[in-house]
Amino acid sequence: MPDSDEALRTLARNVRSARTRAGLSLDELGRRAKVSKGALVGLEKAQGNPNFATLVRLADTLGISVSALLEGPSEGRVRVVSADAVMPLWAGERGSEARLMLTTSGAAPVEVWRWRLEPGEEYPSHPHQAGVVETVSVTSGRMTLIVDGTEHAVEAGQTATFDGDASHAYRGSGTGTCHLIMTVHIPPGPGSTN
Repeated sequence: MPDSDEALRTLARNVRSARTRAGLSLDELGRRAKVSKGALVGLEKAQGNPNFATLVRLADTLGISVSALLEGPSEGRVRVVSADAVMPLWAGERGSEARLMLTTSGAAPVEVWRWRLEPGEEYPSHPHQAGVVETVSVTSGRMTLIVDGTEHAVEAGQTATFDGDASHAYRGSGTGTCHLIMTVHIPPGPGSTN
């Protein structure tokens, strides 16, 4: 498990670097991401404890992946990550959780998530930036994917995809735990080149 102080320092460094690359002041980033300037100042000084929703809003505003905010420098050409090596970025009251396993590199990165949804537990997500596409592949159990208020049943062996700039939520359904792999395809950020 990564050291939390080191993880916060890495997050601070990555937010400051991404903000600078995007040419945004603290005020402008705060306004666009709906995060207070005080919280951003603290975050860039490696102070505080930002929640998952804040990290997603910052990443979306900066045009990068959540893991680009959290990861240190790459350690080689191949990276293998086990689920117990990464902390859940969201944990529900009934035992549901979401773990960001890794993000591919390049101008248009892809995040790979492992989710566990308990029956009846729901995670509502705010709409992402335009161009984000999410894909959910259920490996066991059942879930309900809610996009723009419309419910879609997705069962083991099925995959669903949708534009992430719509309001959406994920809910465990049925009688057992739902396990799924989610990919989040992020469009190239400001200043990216192919």
